[in-house]
Amino acid sequence: MMKRKRDTACGKKKMPVASCIILLVIVLGCVFADVICKKDPSYLDLMNYTKAPNAEFWFGTDTLGRDIFSCIWHGGRVSLLIGVASTALSTVIAIVYGAISGIAGEKVDTLLMRFTEIILSIPNLLLIIFLQAIMGKATIGSISIVIGLTSWFGIAKIIRTEVRQLRSSEYVIAAKCMGGSFWHILWKHLAPNFVSSIMFMVVMNVRSAIVAESTLSFLGIGLPLDVISWGSMLSLAEKALMSRAWWIVLIPGIFLVVVLMCITSLGHWLQVRVSHQEAKL
Repeated sequence: MMKRKRDTACGKKKMPVASCIILLVIVLGCVFADVICKKDPSYLDLMNYTKAPNAEFWFGTDTLGRDIFSCIWHGGRVSLLIGVASTALSTVIAIVYGAISGIAGEKVDTLLMRFTEIILSIPNLLLIIFLQAIMGKATIGSISIVIGLTSWFGIAKIIRTEVRQLRSSEYVIAAKCMGGSFWHILWKHLAPNFVSSIMFMVVMNVRSAIVAESTLSFLGIGLPLDVISWGSMLSLAEKALMSRAWWIVLIPGIFLVVVLMCITSLGHWLQVRVSHQEAKL
């Protein structure tokens, strides 16, 4: 009885409206950064470097004299773009790889899953650094590709499990008998049935990608300073702390943490929602 009540309570968990609103406001602010920002984020105002927040510079300036308010919104655009682009790439790879593993025979499936488990045993950050070193100079495109190529393994395992359960369904067998290709069966019959199961991981991958980009920039191997992102802004942390310019680190850090918390809240809600739907079935 207690378990049933607990499941019901989880199933009725409300959408995190506050998180969605905050996330939407930040995303819209980044998209329309050119409209709301009056200053050029790349302009180096050497006469006003390391200025505390004031009437002219709402969020202050960094050690290079750049307006942090403008950098926040333009930099957020880059960070969110990397998060979405890398997640889109990793999701496509995971769907194709997981579906092939799920439909294939035992030997092929075992080989693909062993490879996945080996890669999952390696810390993701090390893989990202290794691939980025191979690709050379970090750009928005290269970082998106590197993060996308290293973050699909967990989703692929979920898809593989779902496909193995669905491949014996009557509509899948009927599609095969009618000459349906692998791609037709995947996108028309399999994907609509497992997409809800991976939504949580897809959303969380956006969060992980933003964190990975910020970590790389903080370590000095990510985007260069002339490409503004929340991560590259945080890479000035050492100089900021030495000059006691707390706003240079605190303000980008707050925006980054708030976005990550909002995405996490939305992801957990999707997970509970999917679990409740599966319990009903």
